[in-house]
Amino acid sequence: MKWMLVVLVGGVAPVNTDLVFDKFSDCLSAEAQMRQHYSDAFDAWDRLAAARIDRRSDYKKARELEAKRLLSNVGTCVPHGGGESVAPAEPPKSPAASPQQPATPSQPTPRT
Repeated sequence: MKWMLVVLVGGVAPVNTDLVFDKFSDCLSAEAQMRQHYSDAFDAWDRLAAARIDRRSDYKKARELEAKRLLSNVGTCVPHGGGESVAPAEPPKSPAASPQQPATPSQPTPRT
């Protein structure tokens, strides 16, 4: 079975990475690397912000927002079908002799 790395942006919205792995352990390793990259990016931002933002309260608010933006993205490994397309099953055909009836009753025409 193949595994695909999917990123959940904000922990909610799935984004396909098109990264497919033969082994589950390889996919988990890629997810750990992705987490480390997000952590490194946050640390770099934090160092820069600490030097540039003068007021402690402003820094604290900005840090909280940036942490939420960067660190709430999580990866997960999901089974991947390998891109094989499967033809959908055809719905059962109704006999030609039976008349088709509308799904909803017809409405009377309004009087003017």
